[in-house]
Amino acid sequence: MDQAQPRVGVGVFVVRGGEFLMGRRRGAHGAGTWSVPGGHLEYGESFEEAAAREVAEETGLEVGGLRVAAVTNDVFAAEGRHYVTVWMVGECPDGEPEILEPGKFVDQGWFGFQSLPEPLFLPWVQLLSSPFLPGVRRQVEELSNSVTRESGPRH
Repeated sequence: MDQAQPRVGVGVFVVRGGEFLMGRRRGAHGAGTWSVPGGHLEYGESFEEAAAREVAEETGLEVGGLRVAAVTNDVFAAEGRHYVTVWMVGECPDGEPEILEPGKFVDQGWFGFQSLPEPLFLPWVQLLSSPFLPGVRRQVEELSNSVTRESGPRH
């Protein structure tokens, strides 16, 4: 891969019960930091297809209602990498996540914006300071309310 060329990454907010799934990264750039599931956009894929595929590959979960929530421009200067990250939001009312790619993630859990784990992956830092953040938060909240109404209270 030519590191001088930007790549497209997809990060997915898998929403359930007012929270979203995050994992602690391993192996690739950003090792030891936390982020939502995601990966690279493959040739010919839509953002929705890439998001659903990456979530299934990494966690075994099926995510629906996927939509674009934000975009960040992320330069990893020390690693010589440049990504455009497309942030997606989708719902997953049931199923338990598994770590299916232990070379990429070592821990995972459900978090909210008020309880983010540290340290965060660089694209997260960019997202938190972007003008898109209020819209992302609103979409996560809307999906959380939708899933709660449809499936009842989470126990």
